[in-house]
Amino acid sequence: MKYFIKTFGCQHNVADSERIAGYYENRGFKRALSYDEADVIIVNTCVIRQKSEDKAYGFIKNLDKKRRAGLNFKIIVTGCLVGTAVHDKTGKIMHLLKRRLPEADEFLPIDEVGFEYNSVRQNHDHAWVPISHGCNNFCTFCIVPFSRGRERSRPFDEIIEEINELTDNGYSKITLLGQNVNSYGADLIVNKSNFYSRYNFNIKPVTVKHLGRYRLLTLFPPLLHQICQNKKIKNLSFVSSNPWDFSDELINTIAQNKQIDRIIHLPVQSGSNKILKAMNRWYTRQDYLKLIKKIKSKIPEAEFTTDIIVGFPGETKKDFLATLDLVKKINFTKAFIAGYSPRPNTLGAKLVNNVSLQEKKERFHILDNFINHRPNSKIPIWLKGESI
Repeated sequence: MKYFIKTFGCQHNVADSERIAGYYENRGFKRALSYDEADVIIVNTCVIRQKSEDKAYGFIKNLDKKRRAGLNFKIIVTGCLVGTAVHDKTGKIMHLLKRRLPEADEFLPIDEVGFEYNSVRQNHDHAWVPISHGCNNFCTFCIVPFSRGRERSRPFDEIIEEINELTDNGYSKITLLGQNVNSYGADLIVNKSNFYSRYNFNIKPVTVKHLGRYRLLTLFPPLLHQICQNKKIKNLSFVSSNPWDFSDELINTIAQNKQIDRIIHLPVQSGSNKILKAMNRWYTRQDYLKLIKKIKSKIPEAEFTTDIIVGFPGETKKDFLATLDLVKKINFTKAFIAGYSPRPNTLGAKLVNNVSLQEKKERFHILDNFINHRPNSKIPIWLKGESI
């Protein structure tokens, strides 16, 4: 029996697919080089944007055409599309999913594929290592808390053990994955006595404060420090981190450990305070710029990549110009830019989506050209005269 996996979406989905491959190989399956020689085709879906979701639907419909033309395989659907349905306690989304995808033979929740299965990695130098799943932040544009559930951290020693095994097998580049990596461990230390009794080495949780108030305890800086004791690691990076949990201790840990990548991914989403507030992002543009300055003061060679959404409901030309202005000030190495699309169950979906598709496309191309292609791009005429 052979399996074939088609993956849509981000690095988290790629890491999930590697674990799914291990799940099937543990059951005696072999990897197929293409879907036309597979007995089982697993479609790992993404729902972060409507476009990603539509691609998965289209792929599954095309698979069914191949099957009706004579190929014989089962279609297994997994990933965030299934996660959204499973986490909906009303059952309505699962009912709609089954109606929309009658071609699927099985829906596989990713939570059922545990970490007891060794990931089957295609890269033999770099490894994705998930350290947490889900998210507690509920940004108004984001479906992750509904598709992956609340944040759950993997055990500290399990992560260390996996990374040590990887480096023993020749891996020298590691990327830690989490929807909010720098809040890692907050759920592990709710019961401090149980946590400390588990480990025989000294781990001191870091207190994260935001806007002058206590927010959470995190184990992310000590996790990074512990991983860096493994000198076989040449490059250690992480995605994705949130600005409001980027503590001074985390900055110091990066500064002290040269193995940690100096290219830091720090999603900003918008440069407008009005839009940031509407997105339920817990910082202002001034807070973000201050954090960048603080990081650069300790790590002068640091470079930054980011995520930006254009066309969020209520975004005016003035709001977009504020984003463009922030981008100019920071000089991002790269940006992942997306036009806003409403997602089920999110608060953003209840807002009036008053930015046209054409305006989203224009704003996307302006930022994409400026950051990723032509830094000397001029501000278009329709933005001139606007001020922040």
